[in-house]
Amino acid sequence: MIRFENVTFFHTDAQRPVLAEVDLHIPEGELCLVTGRTGAGKSTLLGAVNGLVPRFTGGTLLGRVTVDGQSTADHPPQEFAELVGVVGQDPLAGFVTDTVEDELAYGMEQLGMAPEVMRKRVEETLDLLGIAELRRRALRTLSGGQQQRVAIGSVLTSHPKVLVLDEPTSALDPTAAEDVLAAIIRLVHDLGTTVLVAEHRVERVLQYADRLVHLDGDGRVRHGEPAALIAGSDIAPPVVRLGRLAGWEPPPLSVRDARRRAAGLRERLTDREPAPLPAVAGESRLTAERVSVAYGQIMAVRAVDLDLRAGEVVALMGRNGSGKSSLLWALQGSGPRRSGSVDVAGTDPGKASAKAARALVGLVPQTAADLIYLDTVEAECRQGDTESAVAPGTCRALLDTLAPGIPGDRHPRDLSEGQKLALVLAVQLSSAPGVVLLDEPTRGLDYHAKQRFTETVRAQAAAGRAVVVATHDVEFVAGAADRVIVMAEGEIVADGPTAEVVVSSPAFAPQVAKVLAPLPWLTVEQIAGALSGQEAPA
Repeated sequence: MIRFENVTFFHTDAQRPVLAEVDLHIPEGELCLVTGRTGAGKSTLLGAVNGLVPRFTGGTLLGRVTVDGQSTADHPPQEFAELVGVVGQDPLAGFVTDTVEDELAYGMEQLGMAPEVMRKRVEETLDLLGIAELRRRALRTLSGGQQQRVAIGSVLTSHPKVLVLDEPTSALDPTAAEDVLAAIIRLVHDLGTTVLVAEHRVERVLQYADRLVHLDGDGRVRHGEPAALIAGSDIAPPVVRLGRLAGWEPPPLSVRDARRRAAGLRERLTDREPAPLPAVAGESRLTAERVSVAYGQIMAVRAVDLDLRAGEVVALMGRNGSGKSSLLWALQGSGPRRSGSVDVAGTDPGKASAKAARALVGLVPQTAADLIYLDTVEAECRQGDTESAVAPGTCRALLDTLAPGIPGDRHPRDLSEGQKLALVLAVQLSSAPGVVLLDEPTRGLDYHAKQRFTETVRAQAAAGRAVVVATHDVEFVAGAADRVIVMAEGEIVADGPTAEVVVSSPAFAPQVAKVLAPLPWLTVEQIAGALSGQEAPA
């Protein structure tokens, strides 16, 4: 169905190729998972499937790409619209209408489908993705995760033979991600749809993949059976790394496989306790009382009380649309607040000037790229140093810890989503205030970049700041957070130490916790530390 024949791609004026002599064949009806580090070229590979690369990105593509026998060199992307459905990393950038229902119908209208067919498919898709209650909502009022489901739905309604999905679950809560993946798998199994998925949260997709395509970062592409490739991959989910540590061959690809082999490991860990994260300092940095946020008749946040302390990393979790982002904006002072008060060092950020509020509480939004406005990475870093009044090179050094190797002369808009996020994080963290709020900061980050980001967040907390991370990334939470707050329908429904909140939760537990439950282990690193003094398994 999809065939790459000796494909090489160079960005304009680049000396090294992003893709080098790629030969790849993906048969009809396969779910193919594309992995690789941030910036390795996954989005470029996906964009070449329907000709967006190089027709809209620029650059030079050598070789031949065909889909169902049609060459991307002979047909423009719009002629592939019926054959190939594409969902990019930024759903909002792809919307062309105002409401959910209109967006689902738009693609079919362009293909000239009959009204009765369109109506039936819209209803099917609303039910398939669990978004029927959103049908008349304005797209701009949806949460990031809700927007992502609508974007996927707008492609599914046209029933393309090929689906190309770039980070399709990155903004979805665990339950919504499972629902979306179940819908995609149903298309693969029942309709023979060919699906190409690039995903950094490999743990969500690996067990369902028929084929794994791995980009090494030097232009080369390796592909084959998931179990064979993932065994030695540097992009491996926790359950695979746990299998390596325990000596299980071949390594498990799912929590279910791991649990079947975990009895011996569970026994070895029974009398041991995970090493705690560094102690929390305890001084209050922010106090919120009875904070409520409303959008018209919709109550997004309901009378929330919150106390954030220095040295503490707090994970804010909850399903899509539960009020997490609305609460962060209200705490920072830039967002609407119907009632309640926020106190940071004796000042309410909502009553201070914008500049004063930023000095009290820093916030990185979900769409971090909105904060990028200069024409080179180096210029953004210099401006970040200037605005933060820190030593030259501070921002660039922080960027290199998050995403090493980004050229200083590269235009920020040409970066991958993960690289853009790393750049904005570096700018914002250069002179972080006493409270730092991060909204879905791990979207687009591979495991290695996520680990470096974890170290950065912990360093900010160790410096005496309070850090709040709104996220659906349970693996990041397991390794980074001291405390977890869970929201539902605008209210806080759980608040406590990370292990106590997530281990017992089927939705928010990390893979290691699911494998070893009811033991309180959250990460492979905790287990490696505990077993370091024991003999290796036989």
